[in-house]
This record gives sequence, C-alpha cells and structure tokens, in this order.
Amino acid sequence: MQGMARIFSACLLVCVSLPLLAEGGAGAGAGGSKGARVPSVKLPGTAIVALETITPDHIRWHVRYLSHDLLEGRGTGQRGGDIAAEYIATQFAEYGLKPAGDHGTYMQKVPLVGITTLPETQFSLVPKRGEAMNLKPLDEYVAYDQTQQAQSDVDADIVFVGYGIEAPEYGWDDYKGLDVRGKVLLMLVNEPQSDDPKFFKGKALTYYGRWTYKYEEAARKGAVGVLLVHQTQMASYPWEVVRNSNSGEKSALKVEGPALKVASWLHLDVAKHLAAAAGMNLDKMMQDAQSRDFHPVSLGAKLNAHMVSKVRNFESNNVVAMLPGADHALSQEAVIYTAHYDHFGVRPEMPGDNIFNGADDNATGCGILIELARAYGTAAQKPRRSILFAAVTAEEQGLLGSEYLGKHPPIPAGKITLDLNYDDVKPLGAPEEVEVSGAERTSFYPAVEALAKEFRLAIRPDARPEAGHFYRSDHFSMARVGIPSFSINEGMKYKGHSEAWGMDQEREYVEKHYHQPSDEYHPEMDFVGDSAMARFGFALGWEAASLPKRIEWQKGDEFEAARGKSQ
Repeated sequence: MQGMARIFSACLLVCVSLPLLAEGGAGAGAGGSKGARVPSVKLPGTAIVALETITPDHIRWHVRYLSHDLLEGRGTGQRGGDIAAEYIATQFAEYGLKPAGDHGTYMQKVPLVGITTLPETQFSLVPKRGEAMNLKPLDEYVAYDQTQQAQSDVDADIVFVGYGIEAPEYGWDDYKGLDVRGKVLLMLVNEPQSDDPKFFKGKALTYYGRWTYKYEEAARKGAVGVLLVHQTQMASYPWEVVRNSNSGEKSALKVEGPALKVASWLHLDVAKHLAAAAGMNLDKMMQDAQSRDFHPVSLGAKLNAHMVSKVRNFESNNVVAMLPGADHALSQEAVIYTAHYDHFGVRPEMPGDNIFNGADDNATGCGILIELARAYGTAAQKPRRSILFAAVTAEEQGLLGSEYLGKHPPIPAGKITLDLNYDDVKPLGAPEEVEVSGAERTSFYPAVEALAKEFRLAIRPDARPEAGHFYRSDHFSMARVGIPSFSINEGMKYKGHSEAWGMDQEREYVEKHYHQPSDEYHPEMDFVGDSAMARFGFALGWEAASLPKRIEWQKGDEFEAARGKSQ
C-alpha cells in the first residue's frame, strides 16, 4: 500500500469512501470526548480486500434459510435447531475453518435438561383472609421448577423483599439479614431508580436488575420460590414476551447447587390483587422499595403450589470453528465472534401461526457470523491471532450455550482477547450510528472510536440503558469468565430517515414482533445495515487480533477480577 492508499469501495454500501490507512491520528472519534486523540487504525490491504467481499445478499440468503418454516423455529433440542447447527457447521467447513468443538468436530455438546410445566400443576395464592386465588397459567402467571424434579410441593409464606437485591458496593440490602429459608419471595424486576451513574450505574440496568440474578440470589439464601411482579416499564417488554418466553419447554444446564422449586412471574393485576388481599397497596410497596431503609414485609399470605413437570435430559450443540493465526506465538491466543442460532421452535398448542421463526432474533446475527467466517476464511492473509467463530445454542433459555462455552472454551479464556457478539441486527437500511455498549469498559475502546470515525458511524449510547441489554445477550457469558466482550448493533439513525423513525421501528418490533411468531423473513428487508455491521465488526476483530498486547477490562470494572483469575 502506498501513501493514503486503499479506500473502501462503497464501504458500508452507503456511498462513503473511508481512508483507513491514514498516516496521522484520526482526531476525536465518534462518541469520544472533544479534543481527545484517537489513534488511526491501519488495516493491511489484504484485510480490506476481504472486508469488501461482505455483501447484504450473502447475509440475506442465510437469514432466509435459517428463518424458514422448514427449520421450525430452531428450537433448542428440537429438529429445527439441530438442522440449523448442521447448516452453520457446513458453512464453516466450506470456508476452510478448522473444527474447534468436541473430538475434532465442529460441535460442542451442551448437556441440558428440558423442563415442561404440565397442566396438572396447581398454583394458588392464599391470603390470610378471603378466598384463595387459583391462578391461570400463561394469562396470570408463568412458573418453572428449577430443581429439575418431576414433582415439587410448596406451601410457604410470601414475603415482599423489594427488588431482591443485596449489593454492598452500592450500600443496598433488601434482605436486611432476614432468614428467608423456606419462604417464597415476592419481588420487583429491575433495580432502584436513579440518575446517579455511581448508584447502580444510573439509568443503565446492571445485572442486579435482571430476573436471572434475582432467582440466583433467592436460591442462594435458601428461598423455595420467587414471584416476580411484571410491569412493562420495569421489564422493558410486555406480558406477551414473558408468556411466550416461558411457555412450552424451558431448558437449563444441569442443576448444581441450590435451586428454586418455583421460579415464576406474576401478572401485574394479580400482584395488585394479592397486595390488596393483604391490606396493602402495591403502588405504595413499589415506592417504599426505592429507599435504602426498606425492610422486608410479610404479606400474611401463602403460595400453595403443586409443580408437575416433564423432565427431559438431552444435548444441544454449540457450533465452534477456528481460523489459525499467522503469528506462531500469538496464534495461541484468539478473538472470538459469537451469535446465537436458537429461537423458540414450534408451539403446537397455539392456534394459527405457531412457528417462532426468529428472523431478526437471531437469524440476522447468524447470517453475519457466517459471512464473517467466509470473509476471514477466504482472505489471502490471516491475522496474527487466531479467530474463533461460535454459533451458540439456548440463548433464549437464559444464555445457556454461551455459559457452557465460557466455562469450556476451546482455548483458555485468559488467552481470548475479545468477544464480538451479534444479536438481532434489524434489516432496516443504511445505519449512520453504531451501538457498542460495553466497549467503553475495555482497553480496546480507542480503537473502536477510531474505526467508527473511519466508517462515518456515530457511536450511540445504549438507546435503552434501562433494558440492560449488556446482560441479556451472549457476550455477557464471555464477560463473566473475564473475556472483554460487547455486542455490535445499529443505532437509531438510518440514512434517509429521522432518529424518531428508527425509534418507532424499535418500539413496534418490541411491542408486536419480539419473541412472537411474526418475527419472520420478508423479501423487502434491507440488509445493507447488517452488511455494514459485519464490515465494522470484521475491522474491529482484525485489529484486535493484531495488537501486541491482549485487551483488558478498564481498572475497577466488575469483570476485572474474573479477567485476573483467567490469566
């Protein structure tokens, strides 16, 4: 390459030429602080040639196939999911990637337990005074038995524990030392409201706000059950999402340690009725829970539940491949790309269209992952570090496939310098923004800023920080074992449209299509944005694989300690 040299031809496919090999600094990157020096990123010519082969149509073809009715919604442990895994493995093989799964194959077997709550289950809230509330499944509650037993019985007092959070670093304890062994805990999703970034990170949801944490903490403290109060604003999604995500079979890794007999959500109206029967007001209870001075409150009511479950032991597969690096020493380290291929399968009990095709969520991410594998695999030159590609299973069941991958990586977690994840990259046209929430928590962020500037993409802060997206996709599983990780996605501003238009598209998707059978492929989908995110991610991954030192978490980050343990 000579001088300013190579330019991306039609880079991002939005008619913008980008001088990636500029000799000087790139100035303040999009989203960076004013006046800050952002380094220029110099990709080799062979990398740019490979990047330029990434096209919208390549991604479209994969999305169309993976979300076709013939794949039956890619259910975990179901026929359609297995077909999707084989399809992805075949693509990896075609592009010359080496198997990185079990015993020289592309498949990493993930041992799972499928739990289906059966109609014989009985679920009653029994107030001290008045009639028992015999709840209707799916309409008024959803519940699973996490002990993975065929039957469990609960007859226990219900205690309201606010948000169910114990966070000493924020001076917060909803339990106040109460012995909750054998109790059922009524609690709120999300976390205490704040604009202070030093208190539960302000508006951004931390892991303390996630339902998974609340179940885990309650089980650690010896509770037998949890009743999560659903409220759309707090959960960031409507009851339909809770219902669809918790109907049919629910998968889990084989249980280790304490587990809940009842892990459940209550519809808001039911929670209000329960509070009223106890002579309390749910709105006031929710307000009281905002204070550090909150103490647990007994409702004088019981949960009487007879949980009957169909228990199925089975295996699903992560699909894992490797492109060995060009540098003999650094090839022992790697960058990993991840995306989940599973969705919710088929729900025979549903009338009408009952196939959860998962076109946006997450055939798009898989299409990008496969296209990245092709671009890397066919590149004339390889990056210094190795590149791993992992299409993971059971994300919709609670990040299970990536959790297993994080605990059983193909190379030690301490040698994986970065995870770049793709999840639900909507085909809406040419983006003018990129979201990389969590990248700012890593030492790699200056390079992210520089490349965003070169790609003419503004870095948009998380459009919905209260939704806690960082803790809701597979990069979180990688972060938990110390690997610097974040997802790449579009922002809200697209070429030819206002920001309000982008936000309207997001709102409509969440309200009408997220975890619904209507998340389907349509020929008019515009995959320019998916191609743009793939190209941007290719450049990030190549740069990360070329750095002299491994990427780290910023000092003081919640995952810094895990990174240290992995070294």
